[in-house]
Amino acid sequence: MRAVVQRVNYGSVTVDDKKVGEIEKGLLVFLGIGKEDNVEDLDYLVKKVLGLRIFEDENNKMNLSLLDIKGELLVVSQFTLYGDVRKGKRPNFTASASPDLAEKLYKDFIEKSKEYDIKVEEGIFGADMKVNIENDGPVTILLDSKKIF
Repeated sequence: MRAVVQRVNYGSVTVDDKKVGEIEKGLLVFLGIGKEDNVEDLDYLVKKVLGLRIFEDENNKMNLSLLDIKGELLVVSQFTLYGDVRKGKRPNFTASASPDLAEKLYKDFIEKSKEYDIKVEEGIFGADMKVNIENDGPVTILLDSKKIF
């Protein structure tokens, strides 16, 4: 399971000209699911994302997590995080999960995040989404549940 995590002041997702998710200060997570992913990957990534100490404390040091600041979370599915372009120029998506598995783990990620009593918004799985954000920093972190980076 892979995530691109961005610290934001604002984020929203629009599908067919309708806003389907919107947050204020918090994290935007682009979430990709691999075909080998399971509940252990999910648990690891939820805890890692929500515990990332990438918000500034009173000394302007990145020392606080989303939970510490009571921030908001916007989760957007993005299968292209498993695109492999090592050969040629057209991405190969053979490492991406099947739509059924990916949607299940995506929804489970959202539900597990909600257990932490924070506002969690989401895009629409498989839809053509327009994502609008105001990056804060910018701060962008790449995560992989298999710890390959």
